[in-house]
Amino acid sequence: MVNTSPEFEKFIELKDIIVKSNGRTILKISHAIIPADRITACIGPNGAGKTTLLKLIDGLIKPDSGTVSYSFKPKIALVLHHTPMIKASAITNLRMVCDVDSSITESDINRVMEEVGLSKLGKSPAHKLSAGERQKLCLGRAILQKPNLVLLDEPTANLDPNTTEQVEDLIRQFDQQGSEVLFSSHQLAQVQRLAEYIIFIDQGEIKEKGPVGPFFANPQTPAAKRYLHQELLAD
Repeated sequence: MVNTSPEFEKFIELKDIIVKSNGRTILKISHAIIPADRITACIGPNGAGKTTLLKLIDGLIKPDSGTVSYSFKPKIALVLHHTPMIKASAITNLRMVCDVDSSITESDINRVMEEVGLSKLGKSPAHKLSAGERQKLCLGRAILQKPNLVLLDEPTANLDPNTTEQVEDLIRQFDQQGSEVLFSSHQLAQVQRLAEYIIFIDQGEIKEKGPVGPFFANPQTPAAKRYLHQELLAD
């Protein structure tokens, strides 16, 4: 693995990680330092292990072997690409966060509904919202959790350009308010707009990582060069 890592103020360290599913190795990472002090994008082909990596960092899944450690006390919010909604109103779905944090007030909930642009849809059935509206509701849940690390799995997949722009603005707000962001994306233009740092994962391994500019200008591994070439042709 090519590693061009600078020193990070906050980071996540993976050691001797193996994650398997149905006998197949999904992740195999001998050692990696992942920054948690800037917006970081995780990119790679379909099935490379990006979602599994996010779930591992969150603690949603445990490795078959190896360790995940943090240089800080993590308070993590994970927003998956397909987050289920209960058959209730949008605001009721948002209020579910109160079950784990009783300090959240009705005023907080109303403020966040306004912040994510859903204040007029509070009484609408959550499962009937558009894909973009559901995603903004999920981001609202994350905002209410007051995390110091936000993990986002394909946060703008299948969204129209206008909604994509709104979601990207919310991602920037997390960063501006002190919540660092690690997100996966297939949209290379989006990665270049948002991220400062890249993690390139392929076949369950982190093959390359480093600042965004040098990665796109001059990828160091054949796998990264091949991936960028294929994605840019697809665009």
